[in-house]
Amino acid sequence: MTVQALEFVSLSERERREIDRLPPLGEAETLKVQVQTQSGEQTIALPPRAQALIETLLEHLVRGEPVTVLAEDAEVTPNDAAAILGMSRPLVVHRMEIGDLPFRYVGKHRRARLADVLALKAKLEAQRAALRALADDTEELARDHGL
Repeated sequence: MTVQALEFVSLSERERREIDRLPPLGEAETLKVQVQTQSGEQTIALPPRAQALIETLLEHLVRGEPVTVLAEDAEVTPNDAAAILGMSRPLVVHRMEIGDLPFRYVGKHRRARLADVLALKAKLEAQRAALRALADDTEELARDHGL
């Protein structure tokens, strides 16, 4: 499954205030969604795992963070991977070429699995955290021992 466009959704300040007034979903025994269409209205009870997902989604939106929802087996373009990883498209292509990000060709176009992009993101974040810790240790040693 190839994702044609990765769209991040965010809310206006007014919309964020309205959602922020909702009670925590974890306190609800059952979350029901009311769907209104031109042909009528339908109420759907959501299972607990879907409730947790919606609560997480709303938490991010209320904090003003852009959100997108993709299936784990989705494939993304280098542009989409760049948006997820917070880096340029050429750097994503470089990561693909050196083997850091597995990909496949669809015709002449590269596609990477979302799961692989997220794994690379976690690896890069762990590396950044280790480098920050090392820099903090170096600063502490320099401060305490005059190095």
